[in-house]
Amino acid sequence: MPKNKGKGGKNRKRGKNEADDEKRELVFKEDGQEYAQVLRMLGNGRCEAMCLDNNGTKRLCHIRGKLHKKVWIASGDIILVGLRDYQDDKADVILKFMPDEARLLKAYGELPDNMKLYVDCGGGGDDDEEDDIDCIEFENDDIDKI
Repeated sequence: MPKNKGKGGKNRKRGKNEADDEKRELVFKEDGQEYAQVLRMLGNGRCEAMCLDNNGTKRLCHIRGKLHKKVWIASGDIILVGLRDYQDDKADVILKFMPDEARLLKAYGELPDNMKLYVDCGGGGDDDEEDDIDCIEFENDDIDKI
């Protein structure tokens, strides 16, 4: 039987993301970059995002290898994309903003005021907003039946 030369298997690799709790410096867009909100995930390391430039174009975004399987992106997330000079309808995901970072960007005026950030199914929101959110609420009796 061969001698083990490595330091562990896939469970060791799974637990490497321990430094996520640290506060990181807020990154603003530069030229050639744009803020976007993910509309839907397409699979194969791609997503469709609505860019927040002046015309609000939908772009097919490629999740780069540094983020792939390390940073999980879902629909509704705020991301920073790098625009391509040669393809206007495609972009590359550079960074995913955490919810508190997205709120800071909105407070600084980088994101438009009418944009909804991280729509979730948590209670405590206004009753007017329940029509916009597709959530399933269970009664206690319904949970017991499942």
